[in-house]
Amino acid sequence: MKFVMLIYQPPTFDPKQLPPEEQQQIGDEYGAISATRNVTPGLPLGFVKDATTVQVVGTSTVTRDGPYVDAARAVGGYFVFDAETKEEAIALAARVPAARLGGAVEIRPAEVYW
Repeated sequence: MKFVMLIYQPPTFDPKQLPPEEQQQIGDEYGAISATRNVTPGLPLGFVKDATTVQVVGTSTVTRDGPYVDAARAVGGYFVFDAETKEEAIALAARVPAARLGGAVEIRPAEVYW
């Protein structure tokens, strides 16, 4: 059985504000986990403040700044999409069936921290 581990950080966590030695240690720890047998590393999600949630209501695409949080729903998967602009990513998100079937698609830039 495979598991997806969504790693939640405190909203104000910014690894770039840590001392270089601590950044290196954290990077090494993530590297060790990534190198573990049967672990497939994923892309780190960007900051929550950079998230955009997309829903389709009727025939309108509705966007909201921030992540989609609702205890009645859970993340069911993810796509990685290389877009020129945020608007292009929003247009693709609006095509995802979950966006119109009562769910939502959260857009968050991938980041490289270490």
